[in-house]
Amino acid sequence: MSNVQLIIEERSADIGNFMVGRLLPFREKRTVGPFAFIDHMGPAYLKDYQNLDVPPHPHIGLSTLTYLFEGSMMHRDSLGTEIEIQPGAVNWMTAGKGIVHSERTPDYLRTSDKSLHGLQIWVALPKELEEMEPSFTHIEKEDLPSWEQNDVSIKLIAGEAFGRKSPVPVHSPLYFLELKSTSTQTVKIGNDLFGESALYILEGSITDGNNTFGPKQILIAKDSKLCEFEMAENTTIYIFGGEAFPEERFIFWNFVSSRKERIELAKTDWENQNFPKVPNETEFVPLPPALKNFK
Repeated sequence: MSNVQLIIEERSADIGNFMVGRLLPFREKRTVGPFAFIDHMGPAYLKDYQNLDVPPHPHIGLSTLTYLFEGSMMHRDSLGTEIEIQPGAVNWMTAGKGIVHSERTPDYLRTSDKSLHGLQIWVALPKELEEMEPSFTHIEKEDLPSWEQNDVSIKLIAGEAFGRKSPVPVHSPLYFLELKSTSTQTVKIGNDLFGESALYILEGSITDGNNTFGPKQILIAKDSKLCEFEMAENTTIYIFGGEAFPEERFIFWNFVSSRKERIELAKTDWENQNFPKVPNETEFVPLPPALKNFK
């Protein structure tokens, strides 16, 4: 990765009753390919009286990807989906014209000590699919392509790369890869990437020329074709990117759209509770006051 264009440091953000590390969007780089938003959750160690509780909240114009390293989360949405996600699996929810979901600690863990650690990602939809019907797909970890390459363990979580394709039903050309190394290794993967590309260091470090980078950093590449770097032992990284859209994407609260007026309509619909409801949920996250008059 001898062409690092930008380094993004993880920043703290509050998503309700849980603190996360925000990686995207960033003031100097709003998106990487179709990736519009990345939160690093945890690692959090919760006592028997502490739980993750994110009440129902809306999305439009995007797909969400949830990928856990530790712990468990119960997903419920307005399609009637109710499913637990555990480490290594993928929850892929496409909001399209509008969906509502909640994320909570499963009932059987609510009175015991627990941990939670993972990534939550938003992928913007192509303009022509922004108003598609919402959908949800759960992919078990065993179904994700994984292989060894020069003593580096690689997993293709979403998209296409290395001549392989993940079963996650993405809507535009992209890739989201996990690389793990237990020994120092030189990685050359530029020929397998395309479009815009970025690298997130979860643990360990990578060296690029004379520069060494550590955890909680995203490195943005100038040219994905030149992606080459050295992974230190016991390092885990995530590489994501793909083809960027020709139109700008606007991000306000939980909404992503190529049109500001669509954002305004979504805000009004949520205030008036015109979005579909999540079965067996009575709470909801109100529109933040600071957002109501934001244009």
